[in-house]
Amino acid sequence: MGNPFIHPILKEAAAVFGAGGKKVYLVGGAVRDLLRGHRAQDWDLATDALPEEVMAMFRRVIPTGIKHGTVTVRYKGHSLEVTTFRTESSYTDGRHPDQVRYAAAIEEDLSRRDFTMNALAFALPQGPLLDPFGGGEDIKNRVIRCVGQGEARFREDGLRPLRAVRFAAQLGFEVESRTLAAIPGALEITARVAPERIRDELDKIIAAGTPSTAFLLMEKTGLLELLLPELGHCRGIEQKGFHRFDVLDHSLLACDYSARKKAAFQVRLASLFHDIGKPLTRKMDKSGIWTFYHHERESARLTRNILTRFRYPNAVIDGVVHLIGQHMFFYEEIWSDAAVRRFIIRVGEDKIRDLLELRKADAYATTGTEPGGDFLVPFIDRIEEVLAQGRAFTLKDLAVSGKDLQAAGVKPGPSMGIILGELLEAVIEDPALNNQEKLLEIAKNINNRRY
Repeated sequence: MGNPFIHPILKEAAAVFGAGGKKVYLVGGAVRDLLRGHRAQDWDLATDALPEEVMAMFRRVIPTGIKHGTVTVRYKGHSLEVTTFRTESSYTDGRHPDQVRYAAAIEEDLSRRDFTMNALAFALPQGPLLDPFGGGEDIKNRVIRCVGQGEARFREDGLRPLRAVRFAAQLGFEVESRTLAAIPGALEITARVAPERIRDELDKIIAAGTPSTAFLLMEKTGLLELLLPELGHCRGIEQKGFHRFDVLDHSLLACDYSARKKAAFQVRLASLFHDIGKPLTRKMDKSGIWTFYHHERESARLTRNILTRFRYPNAVIDGVVHLIGQHMFFYEEIWSDAAVRRFIIRVGEDKIRDLLELRKADAYATTGTEPGGDFLVPFIDRIEEVLAQGRAFTLKDLAVSGKDLQAAGVKPGPSMGIILGELLEAVIEDPALNNQEKLLEIAKNINNRRY
């Protein structure tokens, strides 16, 4: 590992440390990524300089985690997270060390890290690479292994088990057997972790190339039952018709498909949770076939509970729940243009693409095969044709307003709202009616007839 891998900014920053008589190392995920042949996205540095000394070396320093020995250096438009060599005591809260003690050497600092692949350090600016726990070999072999005893590492920090399965999904690595076996013993510690931190890890899993890798490991170790029991309860729920998989495997396949197609984040979440209401809605009909009537409603309700539990933003919650609630549409060519317009209104023009992507993921996960090339194409064509006719989908799209109706003799009040609603219904049925003259004539007729 030589200089070509090291960004010039890091070399410049290292010169500042060197001028102050201090050592500095590139550590963590950045070194791991470099050994994998990838450019590092985030730079974490470890140094023997105290936080106060780092703040004196650079003009712009943010004390982001100074009580844990960490500051963020802003240098020429880049952020460098700098932490003083440290070792840690017990973790009473299962997340943060009770005390942080500064260490004398980088090797002591590396010994407190979670996985061997993250316990590497590159001395800036020229090297060498320090690898006291065989992390380089584990990266080469694509293995995730704890530094020291897995039981101890996981009970120190309850987020580490989730990080292990997340890395497996992100990197395509395998969790070493003893490391995996240590996770169940730390579930009580993981249960103490703040919901926001769990959410951050779930987001990274959803964003991975194959999210199912992590969720299957979560199922195997008890993390799924602990964190997402609604999803875990989908195991063994067999389905009818063309479905080849139970509800859990179907959901994971749908999520993987969305990830592979680089679908939007909300689509990926919706793909994962779109059928979690099936265990609660399953009933056997008279012919002995399982049914799941209105499972989309129950799935939407449960998904709202899950996303609220992990404190997702309201916009994300509403968006995902909306997609799930609408995913069971059934288009036929006999639909009138007005029916297509009502579908657009119900779904929202800006959500149609996401909903169709969710439906494709759902279709793929039924049998594990790619939907045909013409899948949904007739419906998409119809939607485009209807949109070309005009976009009068809400009251604000009408060619008349309340003021126009008042000027035409309609009295303000509830009756005006009713008339505007009927005008919108008329325009949905026939967009050609959406001009002021025709709508005022219709409004006058309604007003004279009813009021």
